[in-house]
Amino acid sequence: MNGLILAVSPALVSGLVAGIICLIVGIAGGLLGYKIYSSKKIQKNKSNAIKIIEDAYAEAKTIKKEAIIESKEQSQKLKDDVEREVKERRAEVVKLEERLNQREEYIEKKELAVDKRSEQLEGEKQELAAAKENVEKIKAEQEELKGKIIEELEKTAKLSRQEAKDMLVANMKNDAQKEAAVIVKKIEDDAKENGENKARWIIGQALQRCATETTSEMTVSVVSLPNDEMKGRIIGREGRNIRAIEAATGVELIVDDTPESITISGFDPIRREVARLSLEKLIADGRIHPTRIEEIVEKMQREVDKMIKQAGDEACNETGIYNLNPEIVKVLGRLKFRTSYGQNVLKHSIETSIIAGLLASELGANVRVAKRGGLLHDIGKALDHEIEGTHVQIGVDLCRKYGESEEVIHCIEAHHFDVEFKTIEAVIVQVADAISSSRPGARRDSFENYIKRLQQLEDIAKGFKGVEKAYAVQAGREVRIIVKPDQISDSEAMFLAKDIASKIENEMQYPGQIKVNVIRESRFVETAK
Repeated sequence: MNGLILAVSPALVSGLVAGIICLIVGIAGGLLGYKIYSSKKIQKNKSNAIKIIEDAYAEAKTIKKEAIIESKEQSQKLKDDVEREVKERRAEVVKLEERLNQREEYIEKKELAVDKRSEQLEGEKQELAAAKENVEKIKAEQEELKGKIIEELEKTAKLSRQEAKDMLVANMKNDAQKEAAVIVKKIEDDAKENGENKARWIIGQALQRCATETTSEMTVSVVSLPNDEMKGRIIGREGRNIRAIEAATGVELIVDDTPESITISGFDPIRREVARLSLEKLIADGRIHPTRIEEIVEKMQREVDKMIKQAGDEACNETGIYNLNPEIVKVLGRLKFRTSYGQNVLKHSIETSIIAGLLASELGANVRVAKRGGLLHDIGKALDHEIEGTHVQIGVDLCRKYGESEEVIHCIEAHHFDVEFKTIEAVIVQVADAISSSRPGARRDSFENYIKRLQQLEDIAKGFKGVEKAYAVQAGREVRIIVKPDQISDSEAMFLAKDIASKIENEMQYPGQIKVNVIRESRFVETAK
């Protein structure tokens, strides 16, 4: 066994040595190949780097060239701008130099003219001094001559200077008194003879130059229909549409046999106008039902408010008064729908303003104050059904609140003799008011009483708790009352109607009977989303 091992061992050792040598040779060869590969790769990368550097150099050269070109362009542009600005500045300097030269020439001419005028004034001054010396000399000679004449007169008349003067004054005084008495008598006679004619002429001229139309107010309005079928649509199923219109507007719709027309009845012209516009809008739209009716009535109410503002502006333009407070103009426009004894108050105010201006012009008074006072003298009537007090006091408080002058306010407070007249303009406004009110066709007393009765009827109904709205309809034969359903029950509504009827019987005088109609309605609205 040992001999075998010894025999094998040299061969094994030789194989191992050979393997080790091969391994070493392989490693060396691998290292050599890797070195060769690395060398080639490095060479390739070096070539790429050189190419990149060359490209970068070329690109930098191109960028540099473009930058130089752009810089030259900007420099040229800047140079052109500077040259243009310099040229403009030079032109301005030239203009300024020309203007300066012109002014210097003008000043030189002025100085020459002033020097020449000074020389003339100096010569005139010397001439005046010489003339003054001559005048003083002549005056002294006259005084000396006058003294000599007086001495001769005193010797001849045997009177002193003071005695002659007193006698002369006494004689002149008697003559003057006699002449004055004759003149005064003549003036009084002329005044009596011509004063009344002159006053009539002035008033006649004012009326002739202020030719306004005769007032004619009605309590009904007529709306034309395209056909009679529209009447049924306005009435609606079981009358719901016509009830909705009457409840929303406070007027009465009269549907009779008159072809293609419906009559709107109501004493309040604003309500009638809202109802008329609403009805015309509904007819044109074609959609007639309670909800649509309420929408249209609200919209037309806003339209009427615009009409009121426009009426106030037109009144100011017509009278030539342009600096009124906007709130006063709005209140003034409401007079378009207000009547007094059948006379439209806005037209009456405009007429009074124009007449007052004409009278003030003839009499030499303040035309502006007279016209302003005439236009505003009845402005309180636009609010007298809302505010306690007379229309005079309401108008005074309103105008004082919005800064009107005391002269104008005095014209308002004095036009019904509530206070004594302090200015001629206040008297003129009172006269103009009387002229406008007393001319033929201006007023109808019965109509005013009728309006007051209807307003009193509504006021009585509104005075009860829980009443939301109250409308006098059918020429005052019915009062229609809408109550708040959350405050008045059905049973309370019945007693409310009795209480209102009892109060009307006790406080009012009226022909026939008055129907008290209390309406209680509950509505519940939800929106489907």
